[in-house]
Amino acid sequence: MPYNSAMRTLLLTLLSFLTISVNAQYKTRFEISGGKQTPTYEEGIAFYQLLAKNFPTIQMKEKGLTDSGKPLHLVLYSKNKQFDIQKLKAQGKAILFINNAIHPGESDGVDASMMLLRDIVTNPAKFPELDSIVLAIIPFYNIGGALNRNSTTRTNQDGPEEYGFRGNARNYDLNRDFIKSDTRNARSFAAIFHELDPDLFADTHVSNGADYQYVMTLDYAQKDKLGGSLGEFNDKVFLPYMYKHLKEAGFEATPYVNSWGQTPDKGFVQFPDWPRYSTGYAALFHTIGVMTETHMLKPYDQRVKATYSYLHGNIRFLATYRSKLLKLRKETKEAVKSQEKFAISWQVDKEKNTPIEFKGYEPEYLPSKVSGAERLHYDRTKPFTRSVPFYDTYVPLDEVTRPEAYIIPQGWYNIIDLLKLNQVNVKQLEKDTEMSVETYYIEKYESPKQPFEGHYWHTSVTLRTEKQKLSFKKGDWYVPVNQWTNRYIIETLEPKAVDSFFKWNFFDTILQAKEHYSAYVFEELALALLEKSPELKKRLEEKRKSDPEFAKSGSAQLDFIYENSPYAEKEYLRYPVFRVLK
Repeated sequence: MPYNSAMRTLLLTLLSFLTISVNAQYKTRFEISGGKQTPTYEEGIAFYQLLAKNFPTIQMKEKGLTDSGKPLHLVLYSKNKQFDIQKLKAQGKAILFINNAIHPGESDGVDASMMLLRDIVTNPAKFPELDSIVLAIIPFYNIGGALNRNSTTRTNQDGPEEYGFRGNARNYDLNRDFIKSDTRNARSFAAIFHELDPDLFADTHVSNGADYQYVMTLDYAQKDKLGGSLGEFNDKVFLPYMYKHLKEAGFEATPYVNSWGQTPDKGFVQFPDWPRYSTGYAALFHTIGVMTETHMLKPYDQRVKATYSYLHGNIRFLATYRSKLLKLRKETKEAVKSQEKFAISWQVDKEKNTPIEFKGYEPEYLPSKVSGAERLHYDRTKPFTRSVPFYDTYVPLDEVTRPEAYIIPQGWYNIIDLLKLNQVNVKQLEKDTEMSVETYYIEKYESPKQPFEGHYWHTSVTLRTEKQKLSFKKGDWYVPVNQWTNRYIIETLEPKAVDSFFKWNFFDTILQAKEHYSAYVFEELALALLEKSPELKKRLEEKRKSDPEFAKSGSAQLDFIYENSPYAEKEYLRYPVFRVLK
């Protein structure tokens, strides 16, 4: 008996040693450094390559270029070792899509995802939920930023010791580029996103801004924009589940603290998920998305562990509500095909709010020891918990009625390329065709003095609408608005939409006249035009009476006559996307 007991003890010790030895090769830099460091791009990719080599449930593929010249990688975990997305969907699998290092200085998700996938494959019994779920991970989205490694650019952040830079290889902020897709990164991401058609999307970040007690905050798709039963499901089922899960995991969370210009102790507004951002982009395609926003002033190891807990919670949620979510997404995609009204811009409803119990620190204003001016300080010796208003209801500011289709002249191939990339069905006219359409004219707009993400983003757009019969050429593009991608179609092609292609300067060439007139020659022609058109002459006289400055300016009056004559350019200020009415 003593012999058997000793042998058993020796065997157990040996097995334990072998287990430790096997698992040691999968330890991350984060773990080895005691939670103080994050891997380089090369180390992170090598880690996933090792997992893919040793575990047949993991596949790693290159999926398109980035601006850095290096390819974007996609890592898939599929318990049944099937990696064909369409076949997996046919089997009823739900897909969780995780995007990391869009801002490589915010590296929490890089480490959390590596450890989560490692734990899944080395101890699958602890993750039974993955029988019905496929995990898709982009290890490093902003590769150019990840390669630009430093220890100074995240000035206020508590760790890691070194990290990547926010701008990509062309200095774009990639979390402003999803709708306009200026970068190779964004175009490769769109191809991946539509291949996966994910049911849940997580984009991992670290927040700036106010100080408070939470390690984790959540920035998610606005319920009114997500809309309908899917928006209600997000608000009433998904988010409460995740907040409860995080609290039980030791990381009580709150909505993203969007309190720029003020302190959050009196409440704050939900951050709007415009389509330039990842969650707003995902919402266009009826995918629930969340940006995890850990707090910059919390220690790095806590932030990574909170992100790990969030991602694990997503897996558990999908396992519990998979059938319901898949059904809701299918119904929403079908319903949007015939939806008549679409909101294209939003404003917060200041009359409505959701009270939340917020855990913050008392703000105070003290004399600065640097400048002598008053400065904000959060007193961590004075934590508080109090009910504050969370303004999470948005109402439409501008709405449009869905047209039968849009027609886009074939010269605007850059627009067509983006529509195709985003799974919009388009077709070319088979012959020259005359059609009755609704035409927009740009009457007013404002642009900033400084560029924003490579563009002079237009605001305060005012339109004039005319019904016209126009001739279109064989090869011009017909975009029917009866598709599950209708929200993307309308929010990019309607010029007043908050992140429309017009606002992002894709059509700026129409804002400049290409032809004009010589005033000394046009004088006689202008006089002849007034003699032939009493109606034009009347309008000119009325404008003189109502506008004294106009009445004093000969050139302004000639411009008025020219712009209201057959000689004016048809293309000038005419928006080159035409609405086919029902």
